[in-house]
Amino acid sequence: MSQADFSLKPVLTGDMTVLRPFTEDDALGIAEIIEDPEVIRFTGEPPNELTPERLRTWYGSRSAQTDRLDLAVTDRATGELVGEVVLHEWNPAGRSCTFRTLIGPRGRGRGLGTEAARLIVGHGFEQLGLHRIELELYSDNHRARRVYDKVGFVEEGVRRQTEMRGGVWADETIMSILAHEWATHRGHPKTGVSSRAR
Repeated sequence: MSQADFSLKPVLTGDMTVLRPFTEDDALGIAEIIEDPEVIRFTGEPPNELTPERLRTWYGSRSAQTDRLDLAVTDRATGELVGEVVLHEWNPAGRSCTFRTLIGPRGRGRGLGTEAARLIVGHGFEQLGLHRIELELYSDNHRARRVYDKVGFVEEGVRRQTEMRGGVWADETIMSILAHEWATHRGHPKTGVSSRAR
């Protein structure tokens, strides 16, 4: 496949989560999530003030983007918005993307982030024909690192002391997953099976 089609905005359903296209009405829920201290710690302060109007415009326009995929992560049981997953920075020549995720406090500690990551990464490889998906995280973001390890991302290296955070220099870890790796384990590298059936 030479050209991924990011114009199609799917609904991806798992056991615990539903990933769906964003609407303007998600701005309020996202505003609450991005004000969470852990989110601020690991994503940084936004460069501009994120007013309700800016958030409504941004999330209302996500479905019109043809070079990236932004999906809302919702709790399947309640429908509550708990975060977002994004494939962006599309590189057609390398058939690669960058993956980013954000899970708010009400979505943590229940496996929702792990399932959401598996759903969108699987979509990237199986439906969009990607060859490589990469990500960056602060090296001290242990919660995110556990998720990425579980899904099958492999550490490529560390960018040392890239940013001053709270008076301390922070490192960034670079990780990736390749299409042939995904085909082998489908997001379950420890077991090598794609379902919970044992």
